[in-house]
Parts: sequence; C-alpha cells; structure tokens
Amino acid sequence: MQKFHRILQIILLVYFVGILIFFIAFDTMGSLVGIAEVTSNSVVKIMLTGLVLFLISWLIGKAVKSSLNGRIKKMESEMNSLKAKIYDFEHPKTMDKPKKETPQKPAEGDSGSIPPRQNFTED
Repeated sequence: MQKFHRILQIILLVYFVGILIFFIAFDTMGSLVGIAEVTSNSVVKIMLTGLVLFLISWLIGKAVKSSLNGRIKKMESEMNSLKAKIYDFEHPKTMDKPKKETPQKPAEGDSGSIPPRQNFTED
C-alpha cells in the first residue's frame, strides 16, 4: 500500500507539472494536441481530473498512516509486555515471607533490663 501511495503521488506530481508546462507553452503545444484555444470547459475537466487524483492519493495516504499507527500501537504493547516479563525475571516473587526476628526480653539481672531514662524538668 505504501508503494502504491508513493507511485500515486509521483503520478499526481507529473500530472500537474505536465499541465503547468502545457499551459505555459500552449502556443506551441496546443497545436500538437489539437486544441486551438483553451475553453473553460477544458480547464474544468483538467482540474477535476487533478482533484480526483489528489483525493485518491490523500485517502490512500490516510489509510497508510492509520495502518502504520496501528502497527506502532501493537509494537508498543508487545514491548511493554516484554518489559514486564524482564522485570518479573529480574525481581522474582518469593512465596516465603521473610521471618521477622522477635525481640527477646533480657533477663532481670541483666544490664539490658534497665528501663530507659526519662527527663523531667522542673517548672
């Protein structure tokens, strides 16, 4: 579809460049084509043909752009899922919770059994 779009754009460019050259050199080229004078009817036909070519090219361009955006979104979602898998491999979940050490109460005759000091101030 992209190649067809490029070819159609080239055809459109060649068409309008050819028409421009034809009108610039109408004195010499008009007799070659068999047109004695330019009428409004012939100009309208030429412009409508160019408009139709342009619209076809534009619609195909929109379709190509939409297709590419769809592919980009699909690749982004695949990339995000791969990132998630990599993260899961790097940070595995452990089923066993780490055991917390419970503080043991020191014996009564131990130096660790002294209650914390409290500061009282006199007013």
